[in-house]
Formats: sequence, structure tokens, C-alpha cells
Amino acid sequence: MPRPIARVLTLLELLQSGGIRTVSELADRLSVDERTVRRYAQQLVDLDVPVESVRGRYGGYRLAPGYRMPPLMLSDDEALAVLLGLVAGRRSGVTATTDTATTDTASETAAAKIRRVLPERLRHRLDAVLGSLAFTDPPGKAAAPEPAVLLPMADAVHHHRPISIRYTAGDGRRSERTLHPYGVVAHSGRWYVTAADLSAGEDRTFRLDRITGVRILPGSFEPPVGIDPAKRVLTGLATAPYRHEVTLRIQGTAEQIHTRLPAGVAIVTELPSPGGADPAAEGWCRVELRVDRLDWLPAVLSSLDRPFAIERPDELRGLVEAFAERLANFARRSPPHPWEIGEPAPG
Repeated sequence: MPRPIARVLTLLELLQSGGIRTVSELADRLSVDERTVRRYAQQLVDLDVPVESVRGRYGGYRLAPGYRMPPLMLSDDEALAVLLGLVAGRRSGVTATTDTATTDTASETAAAKIRRVLPERLRHRLDAVLGSLAFTDPPGKAAAPEPAVLLPMADAVHHHRPISIRYTAGDGRRSERTLHPYGVVAHSGRWYVTAADLSAGEDRTFRLDRITGVRILPGSFEPPVGIDPAKRVLTGLATAPYRHEVTLRIQGTAEQIHTRLPAGVAIVTELPSPGGADPAAEGWCRVELRVDRLDWLPAVLSSLDRPFAIERPDELRGLVEAFAERLANFARRSPPHPWEIGEPAPG
């Protein structure tokens, strides 16, 4: 497709996204000067596309209300991005539908609709890409939220509206709660909403797949300044009640520690350096975890390869010592003879 024609179509796509687009903004997005933008806009008018010019300080161009182009027009990059997004969404479990079967069906039918309107040349190339893909992780198994939950929840977050939900906790207890929702977060194949729980008088995090109904209530609320829903979800997961509370001191940066103990598992706090400490020496961090089992921690601490000290629990010290002794015993062993591992004996 000739580049000027492609830019005219891109201009049309930008205008179809809604609102008034200034000439300077359009020039920047199209990588042309403002005079060229005006010429492209006139070409759309000549094609009977109702492009309106809006004068004033915040003026620019917009499409007449209610106008939509009927055919689906995608560039090679756009088509590939949409189809790969459908595949990745289905694999990661983030495609939101009422059940797994419906999720697969919706993704497949959406991809089929896109493929039907693509030129044959592009369709074959995209099929080749999709047919050559391989994933190292299994498909996501977590339950995606129902649209009847996700859509009103997102609307309430966007417009700062209070909601009433019916919630089933992990132990099976059911309750009805009134929330001020701050944000919806997808993490490790699950969807969460972080909110002020007016029923409990505190901020809480709820899994969307455990919500069976959402009702938007009258009024509005003002969310806290600087709220970070993703950080709140990760902190909530890291501080959830578990069998063991673990506190460590590890020498290194928070970034280094999070390579093995992610934010959803551990809270890492950098500690101030003591007076007189070598400025070139690496600092220490306090690491706090809540876990149901301790047996996996020795291997993780070993893989960090950083100096550490265990503050609690004492049970973890014994596990680390036993793990270190096993590694030392393995290192002292001689390699087995070939016939001891199933290989033929020499001669």
C-alpha cells in the first residue's frame, strides 16, 4: 500500500477512536507536518467521510457523531498484534468469559472473523506465524472473571462509583459487601480488585472469580491520592496469613532479591547502612515472607548466592543446614560407573 494512502487510513483510524484530535497531535502520530495533515483530512472529506474541523484553542479534527466505517481494515502489524493477543490471552487465562469452553470458543470465533476479512496474502503469512509458535508454559488454568462481573467493576473503577458485591471467601463463607473499588489487577492468571471495604472498614483485595454479582450504587467517591492498585495487590498477597512467618536479612539490592523472591511473595525493605560502613560495600535488606511450607526456601536462598541471616523461624535454620550438608555430600561423591546408570560396561 502506498505510504500516503496508508497514512490517510491511519488518520481515519485515529479519528474513529473518538474525541477531537489537534493538528499538532495528528502530525506527530503520522510523522508529517501540519500542512500535510490538513491535506489528508481534505482527502477524507473528498471520499465523503464526514471529517469536521473544530476551531479554537483546543480545536482540530473529529468525525461526525455516530459515523463508523463498516469494513475492518487492518495493517499487517495490526492484524498480527490482534491475533497474537487472542492466542496469548487464551494461553494465559486472561480472556474473560463465563467458562473455559466459552473462552476457547470466543477466542477462536474472534480470530476466524478477523481472518475472513484479511487479504489472502496476509492470511497465509499470519497462519504461518501462528502455526510455528510454541509455548514453554501450559495454558492458564485459573478461572477468568465473568463479563457480568468484570465490566461493571471496571466501569465503577473508572467513574469512582461505589458497588455492592456478593463474595464467596476461600473457606466457603458468603457475604455481601459494599466497596469503593480502586483498580482491577491481573496477576499470575488471576484477576483481583483492590478496594476500600466499607463493611469491614479497611482496604481489602478480592478475587474476581469469587464474586457472583456486582451492583453499582448511587453516588461517587474520591480515591486516595497516588493509589497504586497493582502494588496493593502484591503487598496483600505477600502479607496474607500463612502457617510460617519468615524474616531474613539478605545482603544485596531489592532488585537482586526480587529475581528469586518476587513482590507477590516477599516484602523487601532496604536497611540503612551503619555509621562508618564502607560506602562501596553492598547494603542489606530485610525480607519478610508468609508461607505454608519452609522446605523450598533453602534452595531459593542458595540460588540467590548472597550472604544472609535468618531472624525467624529457628526451624528454617535446621532446614538450611541440612540442605547445605546434602549439597556437600553430593559434591564429594565420585561419578558413578557407567554400568551403575544403565550404560554398557567397558570391554
